[in-house]
Amino acid sequence: MENEKKKSVIDWVWDLFASVKFAVVIFTVIALTSMVGTIVEQNVEPEKNLKVLAKMFGESAAPTLYGILDKLGFMDMYHSWWFVTFLLLFAANLVICSLDRLPRILKHVKEKIHPMSEEYIERMSIRKTVSIKGKPAGLTEQAAAAIGKIGFRPGRSETEKGVQFYAEKGNFTRLGVYITHLSILVILSGAIIGVYFGFGAFLNLPEGQTTSVAYTNRGTEVPLGFEVRCDNFEVDYYGETDMPKAYKSWLTVFKNGKEVAHKVISVNDPLTYEGITFYQSSFGSLPDAMDRGVVVLNLVSRDGKNEQVNTRVGGTFTMPGTAVTGKITNFSPALSFDESGRPFTYDQNVSNPAIYVEFSGEGGKPFAGWIFKRFPQTWNLPDGSRVEFKDFWGVQYTGLQVRRDPGVLLVYLGCIFMAIGLYITFFMSHKRLWVSLVEEKGSTKVLIGATANKNRASFEKDIEKLAGLLDEARKGGK
Repeated sequence: MENEKKKSVIDWVWDLFASVKFAVVIFTVIALTSMVGTIVEQNVEPEKNLKVLAKMFGESAAPTLYGILDKLGFMDMYHSWWFVTFLLLFAANLVICSLDRLPRILKHVKEKIHPMSEEYIERMSIRKTVSIKGKPAGLTEQAAAAIGKIGFRPGRSETEKGVQFYAEKGNFTRLGVYITHLSILVILSGAIIGVYFGFGAFLNLPEGQTTSVAYTNRGTEVPLGFEVRCDNFEVDYYGETDMPKAYKSWLTVFKNGKEVAHKVISVNDPLTYEGITFYQSSFGSLPDAMDRGVVVLNLVSRDGKNEQVNTRVGGTFTMPGTAVTGKITNFSPALSFDESGRPFTYDQNVSNPAIYVEFSGEGGKPFAGWIFKRFPQTWNLPDGSRVEFKDFWGVQYTGLQVRRDPGVLLVYLGCIFMAIGLYITFFMSHKRLWVSLVEEKGSTKVLIGATANKNRASFEKDIEKLAGLLDEARKGGK
């Protein structure tokens, strides 16, 4: 009695997990909680989500609602025990549903096609009858050839009244849904591995600086296991606007004090080392740019001599081959001029940098002017020489998204399996065909019967083509 009771509980649990209704319930719960997890930003400071909740539910309700959601784990939903439990329940449901239906599917897959009676063929959903002059024995070669032209390799059986051909293809396509189920399990496995053994972080790395840690949205340090340095950062703009067209960072990776990797990254072209990927995501300017920035100039004299100079605001330089000296007396990260021609700084970000240089020497009249980095026409001096403003280095930082996802290969593999499974499931089918040649009143009655578990309309066109090929054989006098 005890064993019987235990078995009945197992049967009840098996039937529950084999139920499609149970799958719909679990999937609905996962979808609804994921919607909440999409609205509520994960792993961020409370102020951000409080603002979102205040907009949606009002200032008074936001703190209470935030507290409830936080206690339920929605602020780090994808790491919560209950969300992973729902994923595991969904996976178990998928496995048991598949196993419960597998014997019946395998029976259809393994069952070999065999000759059928005329009465059975005439009851098939797809059927066609053609009458051809001549005996069945004289038409067997044409019939076999016609069946081959629509993609089947037929078997042949002699009957009391004539000959019957039978063929099938695509019996394996009944397993396409199982490949799709497997792909979902592989993707879920990759996602769970990524959640528990990976991380998502960010890093604002100034030019010239090195770090061995990244930071989560809550400010927790994440050790990288190596060091990464930003050698340079550069932004390209659309024409004379301040709209960024592209931005890229020169990154160098060090391991145990040795350089092991170097790459110029940009949006959609990241750097990956030891499973950790650095994505270009943002940029910004550091405070006190005038104090920390290095002005990079390329000096070109009238006779073509050039020299690169690194200096700072307040520093001086000498034009090559001359006694003309320049002093950088002012800097603006984003310079423009008002209607009266007076200069002003319109932004603290380094979007349109300019230096003010005062020149003197060689007995000429002193002169001065603004030199813009983005506008080469301002580089030309009155005496024919040039001061090329190449960079204001060390004042910007590159914003990097830092991710480690050891399950991503499984996710990609699962996506490949899913594409294969969906193609087999929706675009291929198990097709069976019978062609019976029976002598009837001095001619041959060709009875065609067929079945397809999917895409019946497409198979009906093949049957029409087969009938047309047989009719052509009759017109050919064979």
